[in-house]
Amino acid sequence: MADAPLTLADLATLFGHFLTLSLMSIGGAITLVPDMHRRLVDDGGWLSDGDFTAAIALAQAAPGPNVLFVALLGWYSAGLAGALVCMLGIMLPSTTLALAASRWVANRRHWLSVQAFQAGMTPVTVGLLLATGWLIAPSPTQARALLLSVAVAGLVWRTRVRLIWLVAAGATLGALGWV
Repeated sequence: MADAPLTLADLATLFGHFLTLSLMSIGGAITLVPDMHRRLVDDGGWLSDGDFTAAIALAQAAPGPNVLFVALLGWYSAGLAGALVCMLGIMLPSTTLALAASRWVANRRHWLSVQAFQAGMTPVTVGLLLATGWLIAPSPTQARALLLSVAVAGLVWRTRVRLIWLVAAGATLGALGWV
């Protein structure tokens, strides 16, 4: 958590930032992790790099929606007020837009332009996910963690092993101190 409590102006800034990010969350909020890191760790100094990574790891390991990591980032930054501000900021615009867009697309599913737009958003989502992976990946000096990351990526890509088993294996290896 931040050393000094955030002011009302800081909370408003946090809300505005997550409000803006919400409209760019193509592929989910996880694709925006690099910008969240820049704002919360590099620019704001509200979180340490370790707290940032721990919040994402904890939320992704927990059952429930993937967007829960945003609440943890807010919690680590400014307690309950931070969690509420971040979640409201990230959910309000994207939820409203998603509802309106899904209704619009459902009525125009046969349009070629709608089909082309949906196909064109796939590489954008993949690129944002790769940027997120790059940010939270282990450094090249951590050979074991890097090897584990490559092995898991290969298993996900080439097999039908359920992701929960890979997460459990990683947690076990971490608990044993191997990574």
